[in-house]
Amino acid sequence: MSLIQQRLQELDISIPPAPKPVAAYIPAVRSGSLIFVAGQVPFQDGELMAKGSVPSDVGVEKAREAAAQCALNALAAVAGILDGNLDRITRILRLVVYVSSDADFYDQSQVANGASELMQKIFGDAGLHARSAVGSVSLPLDATVLVEMTLEAE
Repeated sequence: MSLIQQRLQELDISIPPAPKPVAAYIPAVRSGSLIFVAGQVPFQDGELMAKGSVPSDVGVEKAREAAAQCALNALAAVAGILDGNLDRITRILRLVVYVSSDADFYDQSQVANGASELMQKIFGDAGLHARSAVGSVSLPLDATVLVEMTLEAE
């Protein structure tokens, strides 16, 4: 069992199947040692787990969980490029977390922590990353959260 698979098992987390693109793009692309993951929404078992704006439609805690699901979906896309071997990831470099937000909501960083903290739990120091947390009036498919990821891999 790989180190990352063992860590995922300890955390009781499983990487889902990679979501299918919902438009004209590919889920992830590699250039040299860098992998760029397209924005992932919180699909769980084929359905969006959170729709609408924070906090009027979705509470902050549920939105944090949705951000974590987006990050897992991003790892699923990466697994497809790395033949399933997430141990080849050497560093999570950057996350961009978009949060569908009410006009007077300013805690996007708290929502984004759902994805950030998950990367740190899975990858340890290699999961520490730069990040932007951005409020948005709406997101594709009425998703509450969308996460982009850039990482380095062997």
